[in-house]
Amino acid sequence: MYKLNELPYSYEALEPYIDTHTLGLHHNKHQKNYLNNLNKILKRNNYSYNYSIEELVHHINEFPLNEREDILFNLGGVLNHNIYFNSMKAIKILPSGDLEEAINKKYGSYEKFLENFKNAALLIKGSGYTFLVADKNKDLKILNVPNQETPYMFDYIPLIGLDMWEHAYYINYKNNKSEYIDNFFEIINFDNANKLYN
Repeated sequence: MYKLNELPYSYEALEPYIDTHTLGLHHNKHQKNYLNNLNKILKRNNYSYNYSIEELVHHINEFPLNEREDILFNLGGVLNHNIYFNSMKAIKILPSGDLEEAINKKYGSYEKFLENFKNAALLIKGSGYTFLVADKNKDLKILNVPNQETPYMFDYIPLIGLDMWEHAYYINYKNNKSEYIDNFFEIINFDNANKLYN
């Protein structure tokens, strides 16, 4: 069975930007529920867990047609939350090296990148995510996806992800998505993104 990834920080580590209660519910209830649902469906289909959870996206055709939508939805819920949780850290870490160079080349500056990322995130209607992704040529793209679609479906490498579902921010921010995004930038973690890009 696939297992729930532990957070790389404590539930209170992201205060005051993400409160302890929200983060605990988000990780130990919301993401865990997606994982439990996924494992339940896979077990029902006699899946042998012969792929990594990221690879499973590309083997969806091995399952019955009537199961694929539910598998992808719950799989996306696990993968997207892994990306989101790894995109934050108690200490803000900026892009460096090749990734910093690529961001500056594509967007003009880190500040302009943040502006583009925020504008994209504010365009999401309903539930979804905003990602910074790289393609196989290491070209960068800011990508919005609805619900639990995941960048892995489109052969992108997700570097940074922001959860724009209401459960990610509503306790702290109510309907103030702009403030939520600005505060996400205060705890953004490019350490993992730098490694993935390199």
